[in-house]
Amino acid sequence: MTKIFAYAIRDDEKPFLEEWKNAHKDIDVDYTEELLTPETAKLAKGADGVVVYQQLDYTPETLQALADAGVTKMSLRNVGVDNIDMDKAKELGFEITNVPVYSPDAIAEHAAIQAARILRQDKRMDEKMAKRDLRWAPTIGREVRDQVVGVIGTGHIGQVFMQIMEGFGAKVIAYDIFKNPELEKKGYYVDSLDDLYKQADVISLHVPDVPANVHMINDDSISKMKDDVVIINVSRGPLVDIDAVIRGLDSGKIFGYVMDTYEGEVGIFNEDWEGKEFPDKKLADLIDRPNVLVTPHTAFYTTHAVRNMVTKAFDNNLAMVEGKEPESPVKLDKD
Repeated sequence: MTKIFAYAIRDDEKPFLEEWKNAHKDIDVDYTEELLTPETAKLAKGADGVVVYQQLDYTPETLQALADAGVTKMSLRNVGVDNIDMDKAKELGFEITNVPVYSPDAIAEHAAIQAARILRQDKRMDEKMAKRDLRWAPTIGREVRDQVVGVIGTGHIGQVFMQIMEGFGAKVIAYDIFKNPELEKKGYYVDSLDDLYKQADVISLHVPDVPANVHMINDDSISKMKDDVVIINVSRGPLVDIDAVIRGLDSGKIFGYVMDTYEGEVGIFNEDWEGKEFPDKKLADLIDRPNVLVTPHTAFYTTHAVRNMVTKAFDNNLAMVEGKEPESPVKLDKD
């Protein structure tokens, strides 16, 4: 019987894993809540493939241990593959898949909701209400329809975000080195990032973490933005030089910051720090600011998205095990 073993299965994933098992009764499915490491790789012995999700690196040691257990077909339940040692994976003959699209709407909705909350100064008003301060001023909001919204990156998520912002009545402009022909026909694109910085009241990032994009939001780029700009990062932490954002917040240049991803998030996000010493002073400072909305990489975290992540990963893995072409294979060769 074909067997698939899954790592790091969370409680919220278990109902969807059971759905998949019930629909594939001829497949033996087993799992652990532990992450894939060189030590836990042996749990997959006897399996034909593994399904994984983790922020830890897939190191040469981890991949070797998995190969030693007889498994070289690995399906990620997430998008990112930058934490895989591709040279080692190729050397060992790994086949790898990911889930590049699980719910663009989940992430775009989160960005839009948080942006609107920043513009209406909801966090400040919530703090006033908690103290029974029911005065209006000076907590006056800005309407989304009065904003020029600049979208950097017009892939699946960026396009949904654009639609939502237009639904509010905002003017939307965009920049992408890979232009979408339909969006180009409709005149959304500006010629350069500097053009977008100059025009946008709200700037939302929807680009990958590649070397050219690291710290694209920095002192220089912020200086080119309009006063009272709102910046949104629900994509990848390294896109933003957080020290530059803090300086922009301190100076008043930045009206508000929406942050779902953080460059130093591994080992901090998705942990309970209540009653413990918090390990990151900058992050603590951002969380406490009335014009910053921090969420711990949960923009994707909806029932719709999690179901798709589990289902698509298991479908991919079964396809590989059966010698078929999976829906979303990962290229192991480095460009």
